[in-house]
Amino acid sequence: MRRRISTVAVTVAMAGGVLFTALPAQAVTTTGQQAMAARGGAITVNINQLRQQSADLKAKANRLEREGEYAAAKRCRAEAAVIDRRIKAYLDAENNMS
Repeated sequence: MRRRISTVAVTVAMAGGVLFTALPAQAVTTTGQQAMAARGGAITVNINQLRQQSADLKAKANRLEREGEYAAAKRCRAEAAVIDRRIKAYLDAENNMS
């Protein structure tokens, strides 16, 4: 089970285009980052940065909607929803690993 969760987390990170760095678990000390064990190391993801990206996309969607660009606003909201689901997946994987 542990191996499958790690594989899912890595696959989500790679598919989403998230920049991540493989570091040893001892090196993860930064606030706002979550670490997930994966085959002898850890993957660090800055959750706060992802939340900020989601908020920026939602604000852009609101601005586009006010300007009458409904299709573009819908695309921005969809991108924000993808980021929100990715954050949830990272946090769920982290909680299942401990």
